[in-house]
Amino acid sequence: MTRQLDSTGLKRLHRAWRRRAAGEVGLILDHVQSPFNVGAILRSAAAFKVGHLWLVGDTASPTDTKAAKLALGSQRFVDWTWYDTAPEAAAAAREAGYRILGIELTDDAVPLDQVTVDGPVALVLGHEDRGLSPAALGTCDEVAFIPQLGRIGSLNVATAAAIALYEVRRRSWAVIPGGERGAADLPSGG
Repeated sequence: MTRQLDSTGLKRLHRAWRRRAAGEVGLILDHVQSPFNVGAILRSAAAFKVGHLWLVGDTASPTDTKAAKLALGSQRFVDWTWYDTAPEAAAAAREAGYRILGIELTDDAVPLDQVTVDGPVALVLGHEDRGLSPAALGTCDEVAFIPQLGRIGSLNVATAAAIALYEVRRRSWAVIPGGERGAADLPSGG
């Protein structure tokens, strides 16, 4: 019979996956103004072990009451710094060893699943309506898009961040020998 994991089983499951996480992932938020989006992104960032969050311009503060409500305390697991401009944030990320990957719909963007993610990568996500600013696009080493099958032309920025973070992490898990490991493979007690 299928049953939910208890707290010990959940900790073991997450610990096993943390051990499999290869590579560093960062996020640059380019003028993401909604505190609800920033809160949801913070929660995904903590879940996918984002190394650092670079906030640009008028991005909503992670300490905003609305952002904190959605983040549910996860903001304490993600370090962040503020920058006035996207080029300043990208320079800081590069200095920390990250390659800059924009997530945007552009004429030269490639599908996210075809991007090479063999080293530290900082994903750049933009404003809710306008996407990445021209300044942010100019800093990107490469631009990728999330393929969509329906009639909607774009995703909410927090949803796009979660999908992109998952894809980058999933690809790093795939290269670790030993096959997939699910909750059923954990030691008993969970």
